[in-house]
Amino acid sequence: METKLHLYIIVILMVMCFTAKSQPSFVRPDTLSFKPFVWKSEVPSGSPFKQSKELTGIKFLGFKSGFHVADTWYPTWADDGNLYSPFTDGQCPRLDGSFETSNSAGENATTGQAVIEGDDPLSLKVYSLGLSKASPSPYQGRYPCGSLIHNKIWYYGTYCLAPDGGAHYGDSIFNWPWMGPFVGFRYSTDYGRTWKACTHTPSKPLFGETGINGYPVKIGSPHFVDFGKNMQYSPDGKAYLVAHGADKNDSPYRFYNDSWITGDQIYLLRVVPSIENINDASKYEFYAGKDEKGFPLWTNDFKKIKPLLEWDNNMGCVTVTYNAPLKKFLMCVTDGGNTCARMNTYFLESDRLDGEWKMITYLRNFGEQAYFVNIPSKFISKDGKTAWLLYSGNFAPDWNGVKIQANPPGSHYGLVLQKIELLK
Repeated sequence: METKLHLYIIVILMVMCFTAKSQPSFVRPDTLSFKPFVWKSEVPSGSPFKQSKELTGIKFLGFKSGFHVADTWYPTWADDGNLYSPFTDGQCPRLDGSFETSNSAGENATTGQAVIEGDDPLSLKVYSLGLSKASPSPYQGRYPCGSLIHNKIWYYGTYCLAPDGGAHYGDSIFNWPWMGPFVGFRYSTDYGRTWKACTHTPSKPLFGETGINGYPVKIGSPHFVDFGKNMQYSPDGKAYLVAHGADKNDSPYRFYNDSWITGDQIYLLRVVPSIENINDASKYEFYAGKDEKGFPLWTNDFKKIKPLLEWDNNMGCVTVTYNAPLKKFLMCVTDGGNTCARMNTYFLESDRLDGEWKMITYLRNFGEQAYFVNIPSKFISKDGKTAWLLYSGNFAPDWNGVKIQANPPGSHYGLVLQKIELLK
């Protein structure tokens, strides 16, 4: 009997050991509760946006979730129900419990792809699907931007930063933050397990722009408008993208005028998503202003592109999500200041992408250093009144003596989710 018992225990231990090795090991989300509050809006003078009368502010509901992982999270809601996102500049767990590290700087630059599983932000599972290597030359970094899964095909865009040897603009010489061109898209037909490389290069990017010698680009770091699961709320079956940029007709000029997180203008473009179209510039239409009757103009000629929105020295990284229950587009804009200290984020709303955009609220020193702000459509409530705000934060918490604090509570480098209510 004793021998059988020992054998039984050994078998049970072997099964437990095998099960532990065969089951994925996930990093649990870091959660936090705090007292709800309404962030006081502090709109700077000179704002070109009227105050919205339909959405008047944002209340933080006191629920934070997230992961102390890499940054650059732009989820796309696929037809299988999962969110898929790029990531870079840090670690992300793998299914086997180990960690994968991406670094977007240097000749061996990599960008990662990950899955975000679950319907409740307080109990999500996040894991890496691998890394992709692509040279940034003649720039010094290559980073993720526009990401979309539509009809099982994942389109993953990258852009460049920092012209090799520094960028020159007037008497100023600077490097890393300066925006280079949007390169184009790689794509996957198996939810990010394998990839077809982008057909464009940093030297020959999709839209032919360049950041060399400080030339400001218009479509540097575009992001797909979030139209819900498998792009279900697109008005015409087209994928729309927004991007922040600048031009040389700029007065007064600010240092790092067109960087990864700062700009003067927002641009709008669209394309019918397909493998054949996604890297063909001739298939894109660019917003070109309005006609005499106020109707939007679209053009295939990139030279005729015009800003959708302008606010000199007060714009930067931009994302847009369609809130289907409210029938509203919600725009998140981050003005990154000097690119390394405190940053401001504001929210706009509109009934149409090409319509009038109005101010919901202006969050001064949000994060206090929050960036890559977006609202995943998957986590918008059925009545459209609550959502989860996603961002990364505080990558330079002590820069030149500027001490960065976590505001709202729970802000940190990595993937941060804050539950919010849209106030009426």
